[in-house]
Amino acid sequence: MNLNVRPILSALLRNRTGAMLVALQIAIALAVLVNALYIVMQRVEKIGRPTGIDVDNILVISSAGFTARFQPMPAIQEDLAYLRTLPGVIAADATNAVPLSGGGSSQSLLTAAGAHNPDTYGYFEVSEQGLNALGVHLIAGRNFRHDEIQPAITKNDASRFVSQIIVSRAMAQRLFPHRSALGQPLYDILGRPATIIGVVDPVMGSWPDIEHPDWVFFMPRLPFSFGGSLPYLVRTAPGQRATVMRLVEAHLAKSNPDRVINFVRPLNYFKDLSYLGDSAMEIYLLTVTALLIAVTCLGIFALATFNVSTRTKQIGTRRAVGARRRDIVRHFLVENALITSLGVVTGCALALATGYWLSLAYALPRLNLYYLVAGVLALWGIGQLAAWQPARRAASVPPSVATRTV
Repeated sequence: MNLNVRPILSALLRNRTGAMLVALQIAIALAVLVNALYIVMQRVEKIGRPTGIDVDNILVISSAGFTARFQPMPAIQEDLAYLRTLPGVIAADATNAVPLSGGGSSQSLLTAAGAHNPDTYGYFEVSEQGLNALGVHLIAGRNFRHDEIQPAITKNDASRFVSQIIVSRAMAQRLFPHRSALGQPLYDILGRPATIIGVVDPVMGSWPDIEHPDWVFFMPRLPFSFGGSLPYLVRTAPGQRATVMRLVEAHLAKSNPDRVINFVRPLNYFKDLSYLGDSAMEIYLLTVTALLIAVTCLGIFALATFNVSTRTKQIGTRRAVGARRRDIVRHFLVENALITSLGVVTGCALALATGYWLSLAYALPRLNLYYLVAGVLALWGIGQLAAWQPARRAASVPPSVATRTV
């Protein structure tokens, strides 16, 4: 099949300004499309990471005492006794931090007393129901026993450590990469040991945005209550969370006149709030990219339409000497393909340069070439579709146009 590229190139060179502007527009669109989609997919993968926590069936309760008569620990024990007997509740526990919320507690642990370790690990203070209240699963070792749960720390023993801990698999692999973590001791900064009795996987801590949110451990200790303000985690059977939330809020609001209920919220609320910036970036980048592609399509369409309108007599002449409709359509599609290809080649270089700069400036992974290939194919196809209607319009020009005079 003869594409007659030479006369097409000749025509483009005579009117090169418009073609170059559209090619540049395609190049910019490709660079933005590829890098934006790559960033969006990274955010999607980040938000979709397994947390190991039964997020869809957990509710979080926060209360605070406001009178001198309020006694935190008796109130906490009374609340947990009530929560654990509610129909539909699998487990409930008080803890020091809300998972996936962006706020919690962390501590350095060492594999040998006096060793240096710059890493810190998020932790949760829980009872024997803590793991079940989160819905996390042991993959090795055992859970805490009731007799191992230590009382909450006080002002006089604020640095007290525990004798057993449960760690996440990611933390165990970080500290003991070449051997099993079970039975291994870990030391706090004062050199006091705690033995690893269990490993859970997967599990994510309180800070989803940090580099290693799955470096987490659990301590068998009642959490310290600041004026009675600490969260309860209540895990319900599937489909029961909304019902339990209504019952809990109504009961706890009346059960103790010396405290207020700050909130009763699903754990999804905190997870969504932590990922709000990532979700907003997804929407922004997708919107900007869609608008840019739309503008690029309009540019291609406008150039093709302009070329058809300025070459009406030439098209009529070609029809008069025997050119078929499909020959005219092919002419304008080949012309557009050349412009698009020029823009795509330039866009590839621009996309790679932009991706390299983003990786240096924002510590992002290097651009995956699969996205570049997909972007090239997508823009090339979109460009041809945008020129299809003007090409068909050109093919409809009758041969009689060639005989007209201006």
